[in-house]
Amino acid sequence: MIVEPALEPLQARIRKAVTDGTPLRVRGGGTKDFYGGPHLGDVLETGSYAGIVDYQPTELVITARAGTSLAAIEAAMSARGQMLGFEPPHYGEGATLGGAIASGLSGPRRPYAGAVRDFLLGVRILDGIGQDLAFGGRVMKNVAGFDVSRLMAGALGTLGIITEVSLKCLPCPKAQATLAFECSVGDAIRLASEWGTKPLPVSATCFHQGVLRVRLSGAGPAVDAAIVRMHGETIAVADDYWASLRDHVHIFFADARAAKAPLWRLSVKATAPYADLGGAQLIEWGGALRWLAASAATEPQRVREWSAANGGHATLFHATDKSGGVFQPLTTTTHALHARLKSAFDPHGVLNRGRLYPEF
Repeated sequence: MIVEPALEPLQARIRKAVTDGTPLRVRGGGTKDFYGGPHLGDVLETGSYAGIVDYQPTELVITARAGTSLAAIEAAMSARGQMLGFEPPHYGEGATLGGAIASGLSGPRRPYAGAVRDFLLGVRILDGIGQDLAFGGRVMKNVAGFDVSRLMAGALGTLGIITEVSLKCLPCPKAQATLAFECSVGDAIRLASEWGTKPLPVSATCFHQGVLRVRLSGAGPAVDAAIVRMHGETIAVADDYWASLRDHVHIFFADARAAKAPLWRLSVKATAPYADLGGAQLIEWGGALRWLAASAATEPQRVREWSAANGGHATLFHATDKSGGVFQPLTTTTHALHARLKSAFDPHGVLNRGRLYPEF
């Protein structure tokens, strides 16, 4: 692989960190600094390594450097009638492509279009000893063997510094509409589950304070037919509503921040029954994503146990006190796998030490 001069300073910093035994805190735009474990070590900025490397609209593939802003990528794609299907959260103006992949977070469209990893075609990284490695490619094809590029989605930079990403694109929908239903939380979960089994162009759901909102996206006739079939009330909701949900400026998240309430992210089976876990909830993804603004009555152990019992896991997404851990505890088998991966990609433990789990 040809060495790029722009990467040499980053490689030198990694090698020095290995020699000094000092961890590095990898940082792009900083919009997701709140997420994950504590920040340890010297800051290594990657935001300057930016730019769209290749974009082939007819092939539905875009390749860009990790420091490229999400806004720039989405603007370029929008001009060609395309979008990032996993609807990545920004959480701020400085959001970068590398941060979107490293965090592994997807927006409201995730259960209907796919997660971050489902759109990854290839990545280029610097590993924990400064090697420039590439996995996957720039074309849509089946991957033979283990797809290493997908490991980087959600690894929070603990396995390597992402420098370049190739992603599959999706055409923008021709029509969109939002329906609203006043109902109980139980009915909202039931309805969303039923709709998920039918050929309806649902692209997002949100239940909050007694109202279930449903976004429909697709061809005009399909959206119109779904409105009639679902018997919903069409409401004038701009894209700003779904963007506010994606970027956590929706009133639910604003209230949680104002109250300084710990915010839990519960990923469970869509059909999991509602449970009062102590605190207000907002439900997305057809019931599969439950946001919990914890109250004084919230018991962290109960939150984790309930999530596990309902086929998922709980993440302490945003909190001032993370001493009890951020992510769901690993099983013995999964812990061993994490340890082997960390040893293979970052043998000296210098990259984002402790962001996922204290021992990695």
